[in-house]
Amino acid sequence: MAESIVKVTNLTKKYGKKTAVDGISFEIKKGEIFGILGPNGAGKTTTLEMIETLREIDGGTITVAGLDVSKNPQKVKYIIGVQPQSPAFMDKVKLTEHLEQLASAYGSKVNAKKLLEEVELSEKAGSFVEQLSGGQKQRFSIVASLVHRPKVFFMDEPTTGLDPQARRNLWDLIKETRDKGVTILLTTHYLEEAELLCDRVAIMDNGKIIALDTPKNLVQQLLKRGFKKTQHVEQANLEDVFIDLTGKELRD
Repeated sequence: MAESIVKVTNLTKKYGKKTAVDGISFEIKKGEIFGILGPNGAGKTTTLEMIETLREIDGGTITVAGLDVSKNPQKVKYIIGVQPQSPAFMDKVKLTEHLEQLASAYGSKVNAKKLLEEVELSEKAGSFVEQLSGGQKQRFSIVASLVHRPKVFFMDEPTTGLDPQARRNLWDLIKETRDKGVTILLTTHYLEEAELLCDRVAIMDNGKIIALDTPKNLVQQLLKRGFKKTQHVEQANLEDVFIDLTGKELRD
């Protein structure tokens, strides 16, 4: 059993009389992709922001790699990477310059062109962020968040608004990042995405975790409770048709 790298215990966040996160507890194992699912307003993003040191904790504790988030926020920031829903970058700064500046902020140096090559952005090395497509911006946002080699990487709805090619490419990039030893915590509204990527998922609603297990086990538990639906098995779906006709290559 892998050791836990993130431990959340009785975590609580309130906004006035509203409890956004209601005493939740969970652990994330080192090297896994862990998903948090739930409807809008469930508390997913607030939970991520408290772990990321971006939002004050009202109750409970969080540790990341043994560091208490409340007591050591600066140290935690050095060992995590964060890709927000809407990343912001400086205008009129080349991609290579962005990466070099970000790395220097952490006291390190990087081979910017090699990093861009890893996310298929070599040809855009001399371009500005504002010249990139949506999928290119997401890939650049990921590599920019990883310049300091974080232990834990947070992704908040990373594939929202992407076309099928860019979405599938990003799935591969997420798995490659995990394979390099980075633990990943993500939120998503795409349930097939969570089923494909996540080793385990927590389902939140009204600030509480109402289920936590592997996607496969959660499905099996539902079936054991007697759930049935009309089965109509197809060997492919419309997205497969789209990819087959238009190709897997990124349209950047």
